[in-house]
Amino acid sequence: MARCDATTLGEIARWVGGQLHGPEDHPVARPVPADSDDPEGLAFVSSKGFLEVFERSGAGAALVPEDLRPSSKPHIVVKDPRAAFGAVLVRFDRPLPLNPGVHPTAIVAEDARVSPTAQIGPYAVVEAGAKIGPGVRVYPFAYVGEGCQLGEGTTVYPHAVLYRDVRTGRGCVVHAGAVLGADGFGFVWDGHRRVKVPQVGRVVLGDEVEIGANTAVDRATAGETVVGSGSKLDNLVQIGHNVRIGEHTVAAAQVGVSGSTTIGSRVTIAGQVAFSDHVEVCDDVVLGGRSAVIQNIREPGEYLGFPARPLGEAMRALAVSAKLPELAARLRRLEERVRDLESE
Repeated sequence: MARCDATTLGEIARWVGGQLHGPEDHPVARPVPADSDDPEGLAFVSSKGFLEVFERSGAGAALVPEDLRPSSKPHIVVKDPRAAFGAVLVRFDRPLPLNPGVHPTAIVAEDARVSPTAQIGPYAVVEAGAKIGPGVRVYPFAYVGEGCQLGEGTTVYPHAVLYRDVRTGRGCVVHAGAVLGADGFGFVWDGHRRVKVPQVGRVVLGDEVEIGANTAVDRATAGETVVGSGSKLDNLVQIGHNVRIGEHTVAAAQVGVSGSTTIGSRVTIAGQVAFSDHVEVCDDVVLGGRSAVIQNIREPGEYLGFPARPLGEAMRALAVSAKLPELAARLRRLEERVRDLESE
């Protein structure tokens, strides 16, 4: 799909199949939030509240649903403003620049296999035995280790590090500063000191997996650490050795998954959730922020708390905990009355 730096409101109406209300030649330079003061910005409005924000702002135009019509500004009426705005974002997306072919400053091992359609940026390193598939983009200063295999259309952003034997499927994205295949956290106590356990496994990503900036996925002690197809890991996520994550699971920032944990498919993990080692979470689970998974979860549903428990149960516990000071005061008064009665 073609990308653009600027266009008109009429052209955008044609992109999204919406009904234009306003000048067709109204300039649109960029997508913006509803409260922007950019006269050439395009916002999206999904509710009456956002409409009021948009009307007060300096944003020049908006995408609005069929049941809301701003009276004072140019707009495009669409069935789903959020989806239409997503289509506009795709048009305005600007990938980081990367020249075709292998940059002369890149270091590529003689026996590495690099597709003619791949792009290897300045000062990137591709080690021995690596296989770089068609349409792969490796940005400057990225490191692709020995024996790595990058599937078709995968992107590795600057300063990402792939240790040896990391394998990705098609269309994966590894953001800047991410580390795939570092040693798992394996040490044993020999009575005097902690002795490192060699980590000789690998990391395997399915198709269309996205790894956020500064996220770490550790190599397996033996075998594989696996992130299934369609799964997305946010920035600053830690995945321990021999973890297995199913398909289309998402994990928000600062999630920590201890070694040998198994997480199912279509699991939603909010920020700062922690997993003990060797636990299992079934498919179709939602985990609220800061929950702690210290035992297996075998039933789909929503969970929250420390330890993570079904949402209804967790909310009742939270409601009681909010009343603990009051309950403690009542208990002290009752204890005093008992003492008074016993002393009579």
